[in-house]
Amino acid sequence: MLLIFHANLSPRTSLSLVYNPPRCDISSIKISLYRTIFFLNLLKMSETKCNGASKHCTTPSRRVPTLGKATLLAIGKAFPSQLIPQECLVEGYIRDTKCDDASIKEKLERLCKTTTVKTRYTVMSKEILDKYPELATEGTPTIRQRLEIANPAVVEMALKASMACINEWGGSVEDITHIVYVSSSEVRLPGGDLYLASQLGLRNDVGRVMLYFLGCNGGVTGLRVAKDIAENNPGSRVLLTTSETTILGFRPPSKARPYDLVGAALFGDGAAAVIIGANPAIGKESPFMELNYSVQQFLPGTQNVIDGRLSEEGINFKLGRDLPQKIEDNIEEFCNKLMSKAGLTDFNELFWAVHPGGPAILNRLESKLKLNEEKLECSRRALMDYGNVSSNTIVYVLEYMRDELKRGGGEWGLALAFGPGITFEGILLRSL
Repeated sequence: MLLIFHANLSPRTSLSLVYNPPRCDISSIKISLYRTIFFLNLLKMSETKCNGASKHCTTPSRRVPTLGKATLLAIGKAFPSQLIPQECLVEGYIRDTKCDDASIKEKLERLCKTTTVKTRYTVMSKEILDKYPELATEGTPTIRQRLEIANPAVVEMALKASMACINEWGGSVEDITHIVYVSSSEVRLPGGDLYLASQLGLRNDVGRVMLYFLGCNGGVTGLRVAKDIAENNPGSRVLLTTSETTILGFRPPSKARPYDLVGAALFGDGAAAVIIGANPAIGKESPFMELNYSVQQFLPGTQNVIDGRLSEEGINFKLGRDLPQKIEDNIEEFCNKLMSKAGLTDFNELFWAVHPGGPAILNRLESKLKLNEEKLECSRRALMDYGNVSSNTIVYVLEYMRDELKRGGGEWGLALAFGPGITFEGILLRSL
């Protein structure tokens, strides 16, 4: 069988493609047809978007998605109204918690400088503390009050991020077949996935997956789960939403809990959303990144390095000082496992979307893999602009990376995050 495509798109532009597949290789024919139609559509778009008498111009080349592989189709984000510049945080936190220990204040000032964070958003406000003053009182059972604030707050942010994402995508809520909802900031039954689906007006038979208390790796875990759903349910469109607030962990500083100060200096609130689907609709959807291959693994014997416990006073975190070293010791082998799927060997040929758990982790990774300085720029920008927003942050990094790749860049990259376990999550990305 001989398939011949010829397109005359303008007096100066033409395209001919000849494809002669094996007689019985139907899958190859489908792939060829899909790629040909996708490329023809891009050429036609280049004609309609240009000005001038000839109606012809040159557009940057785009890669064709791999048939059956999940792609990112749109991104959205949302934040609470409270924006806090880092230079204002110390005075406000010390005042609100009625702390009179000068040494704690000095330590927090040092931490705020070393985190590299410049601005953050928070649900916590003066109005909330006026209504719930017990949140700033040491040793007071306040889990009920915290959940009264956090449960609706995370859904409100998730709703705004999801609506922004759907608007960018351009599709209908009726076309969303699955929802993956990620949060370490709410506790209730039913979960926020149901409330979000209802408020968005999704179909009542939408497939829902709830991922609770995964911490900082939750965003990449959500991408992996959404990828599996999209690739195993032809025609599906998956809405991944992450939403986080620090309300559960807010408390007065204590020398007995040094990590509380790290959290106060580093973490922020917000939400993010991504729409994921395979075989994007040509001319209707705009895929910008392919989720090519994913890996999750944990490091045996490290379950206590990142430790979080829910109590009557909220959630208590403990972070081992050896966390950056544990990541450094295992990151090269983990990245090689992902890269081997595409025959890649040079770390500096990739683009990097790394969850910025903190500057120490980014610095260790950069040093261990001998990355060029600019490789982690998107991660550092997200940390600077939003702080560590737990599961959301990888989406903010990917949004910055999308903008960078529009100006040129390599085909392959990695998305990485690290969380309790110690758990490594990674996805081999392909820029489209």
